[in-house]
Amino acid sequence: MGFQLVGLNHKTAPVAVRERLAIPEPQLPEALQQLLRCPGIGEGLILCTCNRVELLVATQNGSAELRTFFRNYGGLSARELDPHLYEYCERDAVRHLFRVAASLDSMVLGETQILRQIRQACAVARKGQTIGCQLNQLLNHAFAVAKRVRTETLIGSQSVSIASVAVELAERIFGSVRGAHVFLVGAGAMGELAARHLMTRGAASLSIVNRTYERAVELAAKFGGAAVPFEELYATCHRADIIIASTGAPTAIFRREHGEMFLGRRRNRPMFFLDIAVPRDVDPQLSKVDGIFVYNVDDLQEIAAAHAAARCKQAVRAESIIDHEVERFHARLQTRDVVPAIILLQEHFEGIRRNELLRLSGLLASLTAEQQSAVDALTRGIVNKIVHTPIMVLKTSAQASEGGAAVAAVTRLFGLSAVKRALGDAGPVEEADQLAA
Repeated sequence: MGFQLVGLNHKTAPVAVRERLAIPEPQLPEALQQLLRCPGIGEGLILCTCNRVELLVATQNGSAELRTFFRNYGGLSARELDPHLYEYCERDAVRHLFRVAASLDSMVLGETQILRQIRQACAVARKGQTIGCQLNQLLNHAFAVAKRVRTETLIGSQSVSIASVAVELAERIFGSVRGAHVFLVGAGAMGELAARHLMTRGAASLSIVNRTYERAVELAAKFGGAAVPFEELYATCHRADIIIASTGAPTAIFRREHGEMFLGRRRNRPMFFLDIAVPRDVDPQLSKVDGIFVYNVDDLQEIAAAHAAARCKQAVRAESIIDHEVERFHARLQTRDVVPAIILLQEHFEGIRRNELLRLSGLLASLTAEQQSAVDALTRGIVNKIVHTPIMVLKTSAQASEGGAAVAAVTRLFGLSAVKRALGDAGPVEEADQLAA
């Protein structure tokens, strides 16, 4: 079974395309089940954030129709969608996942949210039983790679995120957010980060609007703000100088008519909307109203690029770590291919040893317990020395992509006709991992 990944992100597709493919969290379990119904897919995971949507699968035939899944879900033609997609297989898919987990492919280089988002996607897939041995192994290695990059480089030395970059953009617009009245629409993780940055930079007031009012109250208490019922959103948010929107709504909640109404109440004092949601919370038509300024996640790239430049040297080091880990993971995968043969070989010779000791049990009965223990250790040591060379040949051959030929040779040499059947089941993951390490 091989790995395949198809997706699009902030570098390959504008937000207008990404929002067509964004999968709301409540719909993710069903989308995963649909993904697994595609021909040739044995395991699957969907990663959906404001900056990317990716399908990662373990395939039985090495060529799953993931592009078709995307087209059907987004209602897009091949002409509309395909220019924005990237596709990776096997080693390249592994490398891409490692880079994403380590935040080397993020808009904000070094941000920490992506790893949490991958873990959440993984948890949903595990709950739905759409990932198994193959993707579990790959994802666990990706988490370890991300940790190593964080530990061995300074790429995450400064806390940055899409939310912090959004607040930085607000400061560029205003000169300072000190004294500004802010409405935060959406009290999720991204909204909480934005609130933290706003309050530390001197915002005069913070009002939090969320469909679940209790969550708005909780977040408002944390930052000394005020909770506003969602039903009062349009009646109250004209008070805001800055509106940061980060809900999970499937369609825009701010439209042109809202902007015209807000400006009338504000006597034409300008308003700034920072839309960091995908799908977008703010209709692009709203920006056509004089006095309304709208920015979305794609507008944050200039600031994000400045952060990336400052971390360039750390990124080079991180890429080197990923190169090493890709090779290490690939070698481990290849070694696992011969694990069933290694296990069967060991069991075969251990069976011979036990049978011979049983056959001679009458002669050995006169020995003391200490002498019998010595005989057992001696015969076990002989068996280990006999199987050591063929096991090393199997492992070395696997790493050189010659594992199949080596398994066939060992099968013929030692008469292990059952090896071919064993290859269909690699046995317990723990035992296979120990032998492959």
